[in-house]
Amino acid sequence: MRYLFIFIFTLAVNSKVLCQLLGTDSLIQLLEKPAEDTNRVKLLLEIANKIFFYKPDISLEYSTKALALSRDLGYTEGILASLRLTGEGSRLVGDYPTALKLQFEALAINRKLKYEEGEATSLCSIGVIYLNLREYHEAIVYLLQSNFIRQKLQNSADALFMFVNMGIAYNYLNKPDSALYYLQLASAGNKEIRHPQLKSLISRSIGQVYENSGKRDSALYYYHFALNNSISSNESINIGSIQSQIAGVYESIGKYDSAFYYSRNAFSNAQRTSQKSILLTASSLLVRIYRAGHNLDSAFFYEDIAAALKDTLYGIEKLKQLQLLMLGEQKKQQAVQQEQERYKNKIKMIVMVGVVGVFLIIASILYRNNRHKQKANKVLETTLSNLKSTQNQLIQSEKMASLGELTAGIAHEIQNPLNFVNNFSEVSRELIDELKSQKSLHDGQAGKLKTEEQDELLNAIDSNLEKINHHGQRAADIVKGMLQHSRSSSGVKESTDINALCDEYLRLSYHGLRAKDKSFNATMKTDFNNSIGNINIVPQDIGRVILNLINNAFYAAGERRKTEGEGFEPTVSISTSSIQPPSELAPTSRGGRSVQIKVSDNGGGIPQKILDKIFQPFFTTKPTGQGTGLGLSLSYDIIKAHGGELKVETKEGDGSEFIISLPG
Repeated sequence: MRYLFIFIFTLAVNSKVLCQLLGTDSLIQLLEKPAEDTNRVKLLLEIANKIFFYKPDISLEYSTKALALSRDLGYTEGILASLRLTGEGSRLVGDYPTALKLQFEALAINRKLKYEEGEATSLCSIGVIYLNLREYHEAIVYLLQSNFIRQKLQNSADALFMFVNMGIAYNYLNKPDSALYYLQLASAGNKEIRHPQLKSLISRSIGQVYENSGKRDSALYYYHFALNNSISSNESINIGSIQSQIAGVYESIGKYDSAFYYSRNAFSNAQRTSQKSILLTASSLLVRIYRAGHNLDSAFFYEDIAAALKDTLYGIEKLKQLQLLMLGEQKKQQAVQQEQERYKNKIKMIVMVGVVGVFLIIASILYRNNRHKQKANKVLETTLSNLKSTQNQLIQSEKMASLGELTAGIAHEIQNPLNFVNNFSEVSRELIDELKSQKSLHDGQAGKLKTEEQDELLNAIDSNLEKINHHGQRAADIVKGMLQHSRSSSGVKESTDINALCDEYLRLSYHGLRAKDKSFNATMKTDFNNSIGNINIVPQDIGRVILNLINNAFYAAGERRKTEGEGFEPTVSISTSSIQPPSELAPTSRGGRSVQIKVSDNGGGIPQKILDKIFQPFFTTKPTGQGTGLGLSLSYDIIKAHGGELKVETKEGDGSEFIISLPG
């Protein structure tokens, strides 16, 4: 039964047999009616969709007819559906220039109609074509644009297809952690949708990540899982590519019999589905296998096939078409940008003329008014100037307050080594004075004692200088480290000890608050997971987030103490942990791991009525002048930019816990 489906498709050599197999014969009979209307377009597209994953070349014939008829009828919905399906069919059979041209056309129409879901789908399709053309950076650009739009839409098969291809692109760019992250997103989403083709594609793609990382056993596990799913679900579009991947692994470990078996099956299945790119991979494998077995006739036969396929897919003529197409698209984009710029300039000019007109009217009114109104206008101008000055002073005050918190922490950190430097300097000065006082002794025995004492004094001074140098260097290191964390972010991720970063900013926050209010006391608790190691982050940005959350936690706990009195003990805790999601898709890899940082307090908690507002810009519960309302908003944006998540768990009257999740 395992190969029954493959055998049946071998018999499907004409469209009549295929229609009977897939239940589309009745639909094709309806096409014999002469009506040329939108119902015929829908019928053509229905047939094309039904056979797309089995015979994309035949599906392409029907979708092309649907596109031509839709254009004749001016049927926009049919044009969009036909462009997408015809573009995907052209990609699967290896006609990349046509596929790219059609998808760019669909993208332009979707943007004109402001149809976001269609725009996201077109961007994804363009990214996949660039993947097939091995232009991985260009592919990522379009896939990320698609992902940006998809975040606002509901989950769908198209969204999961986008996640899979983002994983594939990151794998080709040698970023296995990012690749597995998006593939696991796709796998989790497909548990609800249960799309058989996607299930095979996801498992095959995870196998590719493991193979690229040198983990052949894990790769074979996922390849065979994907193959079994394709066979059991009777899906044909992925079988050839899966078998060629399996053959490649067996070839790499010297199992040529198995490699030959799977590469032959891959070649046969790729022929059946007319997928030229898979035919090229399979024929290239067969060339190497036959050469390894010294079967040169067969090697030459498949080498000729591979050469012809390579010319068809990536030949000079195809490259010229692609270059012309991309050049044309660039010109279109430039024209659009120029048009947008002209439109903006036009709007600016209109606004400027309007503003000038308003000012002229106001000036004429003011000119006709009496001197009393002119004096009132001068008073108003003075008030406005004072208001701007006051605003600037407030902004500067906020900046200085923020800087003061960090400076106070730094001052406390370097106070201890500076005390050591001062003390040892004073002792050394006294020793030098004592050494000078003994210069007047010249008699024999006394001179001998003087020499021994001088040696002791000099050794003591030398020891003190070493300690002064040690503590001075310690102070310099502290200042250097603090300045590094307080400087403007470079935006470049670095390998960072997250536990050290959390501990450092906990102390800085506490000492900063103590510097402003000597009566403030709180209990600090830490629980760091030492197995986390270093993670790639922008340390200045994540440090700002941690400092902001800790400052808020101390503030909340301190406010509750003011309410409940001396018997209440403010407590702030910070902990780190490593989370490995229970997923069947990553049993032997660290891929998909996330690092959690939890900052909790025993303050008064956050009321439910304002909980959904705390990450909004300028929203604050602090009294006027004590907060800008930007801390949590900026923290949320920074964590999102790192591909992570910031959330809060709170119970009114019983404290809050902010949880940062970062890719590990």
